[in-house]
Order: sequence, then C-alpha cells, then structure tokens
Amino acid sequence: MANDTATDSTEIRTDTGTHQHGYISDKDRYRNHMKRIEGQARGITKMIDDEKYCIDILTQVSALTRALQGVATGLLDDHLKHCVLDAAKQGDEDAAIAKIQEASDAINRLVRS
Repeated sequence: MANDTATDSTEIRTDTGTHQHGYISDKDRYRNHMKRIEGQARGITKMIDDEKYCIDILTQVSALTRALQGVATGLLDDHLKHCVLDAAKQGDEDAAIAKIQEASDAINRLVRS
C-alpha cells in the first residue's frame, strides 16, 4: 500500500486520501487473537468460580499474559513498519522523531507491566 502523508499518531493517509491504521492489513488476525484471548479470560473466570487449583489458574493467567503480549508486540511491529517508516520517508524529521518517541513510550509501557 503506498502512502503519501501521515495524519496523526495512529493513522496513515493512502494515495486515495483514506485514513488507515498500520495494522489494517492484519485486522482479521488481530480480531481472531482477541476473540481467543476473551475466551481464555472467560475460562479463567470459570476456573475461579469452580474453585480450581491455584497453580492451574496461574498457568492460564500466564498463557493469557503471553497472548496479550503477542498482540502488543505485533501492533508495535506494525507501528514501526508503517507509521514510523512512513514519517521517515516523508522527510519530516519532527514527525519521524515523534513516531519513534511513541514507539519508545509503548515499549517502556510493555516492559514495565
């Protein structure tokens, strides 16, 4: 997809003038991942309701955490490949620096959690 100008911190403008997020080509994949994650969260709730063994619940919480981290790192990768790269290609140093800072801030939030 060819892009000619960035619009804000989460969108890119295509040659046709429409706005799309960098992850748009993987939207269905992200939605499917999130649906599975929702199911995992409901499963953990059921395990608690059913008073399952705490270590078994913790194991499922760990799997859920890894699944969310997978979505987060995928979105970060898309941000770098689309938003950051597009800003750099446009030659707008301030915009490129802002996009890089957004990525750095997101990485810091992911690492702290």
